[in-house]
Amino acid sequence: MEDRDILREVDQLVAEERVLRDRATGQGLTPDERVRLTELEVRLDQCWDLLRQRRARSEFGENPDAAAVRPPGEVEGYEG
Repeated sequence: MEDRDILREVDQLVAEERVLRDRATGQGLTPDERVRLTELEVRLDQCWDLLRQRRARSEFGENPDAAAVRPPGEVEGYEG
């Protein structure tokens, strides 16, 4: 997966997240939508983490394709 692919996925996830957050503010979310929102948040954390890994590897002359998606527990709520 290349950086542009990750960014494309981020854009799609953010768009879906925005719809759910707007709905949450207005009419509230169903239990399934709340689960989906949590899944989106985790996947976004993973995407951003993967992008950071790839960029760091490139910066230091390493292969960015060696970066891997880390488990949710490692990236959940990460702030960089």
